[in-house]
Amino acid sequence: MNANKHATHSEWIDPDDAPELTDEFFEQADEYIGDKLIRRGRPKAEQTKLALTVRYDADIVAAFKATGKGWQTRMNEALRDWLKSHSPA
Repeated sequence: MNANKHATHSEWIDPDDAPELTDEFFEQADEYIGDKLIRRGRPKAEQTKLALTVRYDADIVAAFKATGKGWQTRMNEALRDWLKSHSPA
């Protein structure tokens, strides 16, 4: 049976028996301003990325990986820089 499960256990009836609201509860709670839900997490980017499967020569990937964390972003910037002086066609 696929019944909906409630997020909190609700055997109590008396409001004085309600579980204590901890800091962890409030950290996970949704925040509203009026009727508007305030989204948590990373804001949406102005320019979104496209997930692709691409094959590069091993030495090219190794050279970018050797530059450390953020190597994919640097590879993207290198391609963008190349497009400034070359026609993609």
